[in-house]
Amino acid sequence: MEGTVDGFRYGAVTPVAAYLMACLGGALGLRCIVRSLLDEQSWKPGWLALGAASIGCGIWTMHFIAMIGFEVEETRIRYDAGLTVLSLAVAIVVVGIGVFIVGYLGASRGTLAGAGVVTGLGVAAMHYLGMAALRLGGSIRYDTFTVGLSVLIAILAATAALWAAVTIRGFLTSLGASLVMGVAVSGMHYTGMSAVSVHLHGTTGASWAGDSPSSLLLPMLLGPIVFLVLAGVVVMFDPLLVLGEGERSRPGTARQPGTARRPGTRQQPDRDPGFRAPARTPQPNREPYARKW
Repeated sequence: MEGTVDGFRYGAVTPVAAYLMACLGGALGLRCIVRSLLDEQSWKPGWLALGAASIGCGIWTMHFIAMIGFEVEETRIRYDAGLTVLSLAVAIVVVGIGVFIVGYLGASRGTLAGAGVVTGLGVAAMHYLGMAALRLGGSIRYDTFTVGLSVLIAILAATAALWAAVTIRGFLTSLGASLVMGVAVSGMHYTGMSAVSVHLHGTTGASWAGDSPSSLLLPMLLGPIVFLVLAGVVVMFDPLLVLGEGERSRPGTARQPGTARRPGTRQQPDRDPGFRAPARTPQPNREPYARKW
């Protein structure tokens, strides 16, 4: 018997909330990566790790907020806590691999392709590992073609996000890239969910082993959301990210060419290039008085 699958139990609430979380994680991650590239003297591994954790938490939070709206009408749904936590770890670690590759090796085509494939496969692994955490009165089946399409979307989205992270500097352009990234990640999720069909077992309506969505997902979502808020505070109060690259040339430190001076010397006043010092008036030759004979 085939179950009736509904991915929009609460209407547009869960898709919109999931999309916003994906955008938030993407925006924070991109800004952290930009921060690591603006100043090579800063703690680069720390900023890259914060960016990877932000993107990974955003993707994972997006997935499980969307899953709150998923139901099979004929049976209850529960979740395995261990696999759910493991999916979060996979998201952060694999995104981190891609972020560190482009952060240290640059944005060449080969580097972006390799990092995008690794990160995209990690995002897809997080999605389907989270689906494996489902516990219900039936077996989940997938359409092979649609699953492959969702993996391809994940790879393209990851490659585009990594490219944006190493090439885009401005705040507004980063914001636009995060909105596009949210569309791609949400599109990957709902493409993968469209591949799902449920074959019910003989007994329906039973309470299967595992935690219910409300008892497991809502408390677990709180941690990543708090982390994203704290990451947002760090990004907002970082001077280099707020003011941009121009902050490195602080007021009072810029000098005109040719006016550099060594420490301990007095700065000479600026002179008009067309100014000429008055020439000295030649003094008449003064011969000694002739002696009187």
